[in-house]
Amino acid sequence: MSTIRITKQFSFETGHALYGYDGKCKNVHGHSYKLSVTVSGTPIKDSTNVKFGMVIDFGDLKKIVNEEIVDIFDHATVFNKNTPHVDLAKELIDRGHHVLLVDYQPTSEMMVIDFAKKIKNRLPENIKLHAIKLQETDSSFAEWYASEN
Repeated sequence: MSTIRITKQFSFETGHALYGYDGKCKNVHGHSYKLSVTVSGTPIKDSTNVKFGMVIDFGDLKKIVNEEIVDIFDHATVFNKNTPHVDLAKELIDRGHHVLLVDYQPTSEMMVIDFAKKIKNRLPENIKLHAIKLQETDSSFAEWYASEN
């Protein structure tokens, strides 16, 4: 049977700041991110299986991505924990804000690498992560492809 790719799209709001950056993004700001996750596999052949004809149930993919990415990053502010931004993060946490401290510069490029690892770890054995696209503005996005990694 043919290998098929399916894609599910997500959206979430996240703030961040890029420590040491020489442009406006050094300031705390936010994006309305759009995330596309594409997986590949062969449709289930067993006609007695409730998921017959599906590569993966879109609902199952949604559950994985929501638990690993969307529910964690939505309405959070992300800082690199290896920079002085950690002091700002601690103050925001003390004031009740949702802050994520990551071990990378929170650019779209680094976020898609992080997201790929998290999603790949949760996919069923027969399903492969094909690509991730993280769009931070209408004209700017980062993409990750399994074939290149």
